[in-house]
Amino acid sequence: MADSKNKRGAADRALIALSESYEVAYWSKKFKVTPAKLKAAVKKVGHSAKKVEAYFKEQRHKAADRARIAISEPYEVRYWSKKFKVTPARLKTAVGAVGHSSKKVEAYFAAKKKTAKKKKTAKKTVKKTVKRKKS
Repeated sequence: MADSKNKRGAADRALIALSESYEVAYWSKKFKVTPAKLKAAVKKVGHSAKKVEAYFKEQRHKAADRARIAISEPYEVRYWSKKFKVTPARLKTAVGAVGHSSKKVEAYFAAKKKTAKKKKTAKKTVKKTVKRKKS
């Protein structure tokens, strides 16, 4: 008996065939990942395009969430303040100033340290010149 022609092909379109190079190229471009990452994801969750897409979305979400500083969570405040070697109050003011991104907060503290170092060296040079004038 002949197959129903209107039901042909839909199931195949929803699957990712790693054996076909053009499919690997198509799906990796669609999901904006490398072919190697696509192959690893297919091995992990299966050939279904929906499952692979959900897997990549979850991975992106995890990466974005890991880099954020949640001030409302005390354990996160402890962790990040210890990591940046600052008090929790200073961390909270920095997050208020530049946002919740850990990279921005790190850059903020680095800039603060640089300006503090410059002020300290400027004070030392002023003290040295004052001492020389007195003698």
